[in-house]
Amino acid sequence: MPLGNTLDVAVIGGGPGGLYAAALLARQGHRVQVWERNAPDDTFGFGVVLSDETLGGIERADTDVYEALGAEFVRWDDIDIVHRGRLHTSGGHGFAALGRRRLLHVLHARCTALGVTLRFRTPAPPADALAASHDLVVAADGVHSATRQSAAEHFRPTLTSGRCRYIWLAADFAFDAFRFEIAETEHGVMQLHAYPYAPDASTVIVEMREEVWRAAGLDLCDEAESADRCAKAFSEALRGRPLRGNRSAWTGFRTVVNERWSHGNTVLLGDAAHTAHFSIGSGTKLAVEDALALAEAVAAEPDVPAALAAYEAARRPAVASTQRAAAASMRWFEELAGYVDQPDRQFAFNLLTRSRRVTHGNLRLRDERFTRAVERDFGCPDDRTPPMFTPLTLRGLTLRNRVVVSPMDMYSAADGDGLPGDFHLVHLGARALGGAGLVMTEMVCVSPQGRITPGCTGLYTDAQAAAWRRIADFVHTSAPGTALGVQLGHSGRKGSTRLMWEGMDDPLPEGNWPVAAASPLPYRPGVSQVPRALDRRDLAGIRADFAAAAARAADCGFDLLELHCAHGYLLSGFLSPLANHREDAYGGPLENRLRFPLEVFDAVREVWPGDRPMTVRLSATDWAPGGTTAEDAVRIAAAFAAHGADAIDVSTGQVVPDEAPEFGRSYQTPYADRIRNALGVPVIAVGAISSWDDVNSLLLAGRADLCALGRPHLYDPHWTLHAAADQEYAGPAAPWPAPYRAGSRKPPTGKG
Repeated sequence: MPLGNTLDVAVIGGGPGGLYAAALLARQGHRVQVWERNAPDDTFGFGVVLSDETLGGIERADTDVYEALGAEFVRWDDIDIVHRGRLHTSGGHGFAALGRRRLLHVLHARCTALGVTLRFRTPAPPADALAASHDLVVAADGVHSATRQSAAEHFRPTLTSGRCRYIWLAADFAFDAFRFEIAETEHGVMQLHAYPYAPDASTVIVEMREEVWRAAGLDLCDEAESADRCAKAFSEALRGRPLRGNRSAWTGFRTVVNERWSHGNTVLLGDAAHTAHFSIGSGTKLAVEDALALAEAVAAEPDVPAALAAYEAARRPAVASTQRAAAASMRWFEELAGYVDQPDRQFAFNLLTRSRRVTHGNLRLRDERFTRAVERDFGCPDDRTPPMFTPLTLRGLTLRNRVVVSPMDMYSAADGDGLPGDFHLVHLGARALGGAGLVMTEMVCVSPQGRITPGCTGLYTDAQAAAWRRIADFVHTSAPGTALGVQLGHSGRKGSTRLMWEGMDDPLPEGNWPVAAASPLPYRPGVSQVPRALDRRDLAGIRADFAAAAARAADCGFDLLELHCAHGYLLSGFLSPLANHREDAYGGPLENRLRFPLEVFDAVREVWPGDRPMTVRLSATDWAPGGTTAEDAVRIAAAFAAHGADAIDVSTGQVVPDEAPEFGRSYQTPYADRIRNALGVPVIAVGAISSWDDVNSLLLAGRADLCALGRPHLYDPHWTLHAAADQEYAGPAAPWPAPYRAGSRKPPTGKG
């Protein structure tokens, strides 16, 4: 039906999202009915937080609702974080909240005024029946949506459970700010999330890992006893006052994702379509914004199918971004026990930036006093020095800043002889001149059979060593203060393939060399060469190859050596249970799978100068069922640290071709974060870190000690110097080479 005509609209669910969609559609002149199985005042939870952005959308769409809500809001700017008895307050955040029941009353009144038929205590007819008798069906029936379930083959939902249990409670007084507090009990860590929603009331959420919940016996408590136990756990925060429930029960958070949000003339809205963890306060916000977008699409498009397509296209990117942030926040709280030993102010900064939406830069704008204090604790020499330009010492090497040019294979050695040539001199030299504290080579192969492609460089001949010495001499002479690191590796089962731009991981059409690995498992079954399983004699030879390459690297003048145990190459293949099916002492349990990589590390460390640091790059997850897990990665990192690794370079994946990475901004950094805070070992974070603000944030939060960036340095070899200029930093950690000083200020742009 053309949307110039009046539509018959059925709304399933009388929560905030469904009611607001009903009001907006009725305001456009459509006939709207709402079915809600509960009574008008029945609601779960207590307070609702809305952002200024959401309120702006409400104001533009319906000033009556905006003004009614505005009269009810409690507003505050501060976040209080209590860590082991110490309170830290960060200001400038801007929150608005009101009671959930009061929000429903406002929306009930608005719907009634606009002629919406509200049916309470009335389960909705089946969605397919409503779809047959109405032009549009809006399914706002929550996280347990019957509509979504009845047409699961069309919506294709994925529901993922978190690792914590939580309960919604309330206190009969208003907190001064949004408050986070932890209780370290004999059973484990519990956390409190609390905020005011009325002049005399606050929402209080208590959350903890499932195993802590069970150990504390809370799984056996009813609502009243749960409220009493939680009040005692956080008696200081509550000033000895009680908590109360509202049909409150312990539950686990479920993340809902749907491949499609509409089917025919039925559309999902709010929690039925997507959920975001409460720790970023987005459930009601997302539902209200869905309602705004749906109403806009209905008003703008010629028919219902076009409107539903436009609604989904408009909302999906924003929802996906929110869900990524919510997932990061949820996981942070799931791993809270790993952060409680951080210094209290760093802990507070870490909590504030946990979702990666709040960064060092915008936190400094919100509360410069608090952020400056965190910087001083971190060791920034003065208020003019950003965290990324604070030096770091590993053994006898002091890096002038925390930026690393990540190892990036260039596949540009000529004639298959493994010799680095003029390209490598210019490539690495340019990045050394660009200001990074540490510039890493690509994976340099330890033998001809250990190459990935014919274009890979090596360190298995004296000629190669001479070529690398030329590059090291240039870096140390022309970019003094820049450290040059070499990454040594062996391709394993991923060798004898074409250059990346000719077909990544595709076998060579001719001139193949035999490949070897932990087990005779091809990387791409039916495509890749089947590797030969290495025997003990082979292993001894490869250990010797690594040691010989390391000795040459030391003579070349490299400042740091990294052992490549990631990305499915030989040593990584020993570590991963998906690539290592051996039944001898080098296979089976993790302790056995670690044996050969540790033997190689020890052989290299023995010949590598004692005052020069060694790092190890790991794939902290295989992104595949049955593969290396985050827990395994901590154990692997601990083993290398015990053998003398000075830092762990934490990457992920590329071990099996059918991996399913969770791509996104800084998506690999939680793995570095976990290793660092579990072990206290320095880590290098990698993976879609693209801005200097991200770097500063990761460092200050204690999630990384160094940040490695690859693609940004391909786009801009002077990325570090430009980051310094953008932050108005001109200190010793980012000196411009003398011939380039005239370009240290950004050129003026042309007139617009």
